[in-house]
Amino acid sequence: MCGIVAYIGKKEAYPILIKGLQRLEYRGYDSSGVALLSNGSINVLKKKGKVSELSNFAADRPHDGTLGIAHTRWATHGAPDDINAHPHQSGDKTLALVHNGIIENYAPLKAALEQDGHVFISETDTEVLTHLIEEIKRRENLPIEEAVRLALTRVVGAYAIVVVDRDEPDKLVAARKGSPLVVGIGDDEYFMASDATPIIEHTKRVIYLNDEEIVMATRDGRLEIKSIENEVQTPFIHELDMQIEMMEKSGFDYFMLKEIYEQPKTIGDSMRGRLNAEEGWVKLGGLDEFTSRIAKAQRFIIAACGTSWHSGLIGEYLIEDLARIPVEVEYASELRYRNPIITDEDVVIAISQSGETADTLAALELAKEKGAMIYGIVNVVGSSIARITDAGSYIHAGPEIGVASTKAFTGQVTLLTMIALSLAQKRGTISDEYFRKLLKELGNIPAKVSKVLESNALIQYIAGEIKDRTNALYLGRGYNFPVALEGALKLKEISYIHAEGYPAAEMKHGPIALIDEEMPVIVIATNKSAYDKIVSNIQEVKARKGFVIAIVTEGDTVISKIADHTIEIPDTEEPLTPLLSVIPLQLLSYHIAVMRGCNVDQPRNLAKSVTVE
Repeated sequence: MCGIVAYIGKKEAYPILIKGLQRLEYRGYDSSGVALLSNGSINVLKKKGKVSELSNFAADRPHDGTLGIAHTRWATHGAPDDINAHPHQSGDKTLALVHNGIIENYAPLKAALEQDGHVFISETDTEVLTHLIEEIKRRENLPIEEAVRLALTRVVGAYAIVVVDRDEPDKLVAARKGSPLVVGIGDDEYFMASDATPIIEHTKRVIYLNDEEIVMATRDGRLEIKSIENEVQTPFIHELDMQIEMMEKSGFDYFMLKEIYEQPKTIGDSMRGRLNAEEGWVKLGGLDEFTSRIAKAQRFIIAACGTSWHSGLIGEYLIEDLARIPVEVEYASELRYRNPIITDEDVVIAISQSGETADTLAALELAKEKGAMIYGIVNVVGSSIARITDAGSYIHAGPEIGVASTKAFTGQVTLLTMIALSLAQKRGTISDEYFRKLLKELGNIPAKVSKVLESNALIQYIAGEIKDRTNALYLGRGYNFPVALEGALKLKEISYIHAEGYPAAEMKHGPIALIDEEMPVIVIATNKSAYDKIVSNIQEVKARKGFVIAIVTEGDTVISKIADHTIEIPDTEEPLTPLLSVIPLQLLSYHIAVMRGCNVDQPRNLAKSVTVE
């Protein structure tokens, strides 16, 4: 979950590394550091806290050099402090290493190295790996790339690493297994990073390393990639389709707010070229290639984590309702460990914004072993999930920098809606009239999201009414029950208010005991199929003095008389309501967090890409 960036070339490395860390800070912000090779020595600067702390610390200290590595940390082994911050050095100070991942067998490796006289100063598994490479290099008198390769054959766990060697000042060596690493190819220079965001302003030509690959870049322009078995690999160079403007705040106070406001565009982008309401078709390339296999599927299994799991729940409603295929939605972290029944007649859909979620990747590998077809729904091009699946589709939301997912969620739901519609049409489980109606309405969703965003001032006012509460309850029915879960998650993530999402009818089975005048209850009340039931739920809350905020359909005259506040969304077909009803909940969480003085883009203890178990 940490962020890595490295550079070798003719330019000063430090400005590139610091800017890269700022781009990657959403991956972890417990501490950060750089190691620069200059004048025959490795200069390490590292500091607890955000990248700005490192920048201030380094300002009046030497930081020259044209080769360097850098890291921003989300702590796993060891407290977030200066000592445990990366980079870590070998005992003889000839090596420096940055690492994303977890070395599971670090304890026995450390014990063996201590017997050989190694002394450790940190609590991290990363320092152990650095000393292991040092020991192998010294004993066997090997070049650094070969010492790294042999060391990694003894490692159990996940890693993306970059290593510099004082004795080989014209080399940069990196490797990956289970954690992402991208190599950028410039003019007589190379970049390495956890993702493309630090690279895009320098080059658009990148190589995505595969698992158990080791890369060596040299100052004279050589780039060599080998497998951990020492076999030379032929890389494929990708051209990035990303603009630097996508990674700027563009006048917004926070990336999260910018990304909320981008949703009319990003939802439209996810549909572009994939549907035509007038001609009555929806086409997803990855889906169409496997039509016959999918048509024979006995069930779909959706594997995901966090916000992606919530979008998967909406996918379950959509696919079962429209295409009449049984769907199970699994937490990937549970699926991989509970010996599930998966067969070659199943289709497993993995949903992940980053495409690097460790538990989801592991669940996919399990499903693949059992013969299931694997379909991926991801945002990041070239990500691990995108590369190991049989087929898949990108949501085309662009870089999502805010840790709390917003536009990726609506992109995932949009794509799942198109999948459900495509399957329904192919299977004949939906009338042509209703199919075309849903297509047309889906095409109207971006404009309707823009209309919802016009309620921002009202939502900000409502946020002020409940910002000091310590608990909140979110209720929804049908398609909007997963939206209630997502709304509660957003509030927890960025404002640190305890919140829970429930099916509205389940309120009477426990949560109603919590309701009093201090408990805000946010009700998504747009379901036409269960409108009277939702009205009854709201009346039950009001009878116990609960403070009700209701998301209602435009023109609602009944709930507006009961609830303390109502937020209107435009009318649409019920299967599409989550794309609209989630927007007020995103804004509500955002404004509450800002009012409480929270760092919206970098909430405590969280990181964007969960690449460790």
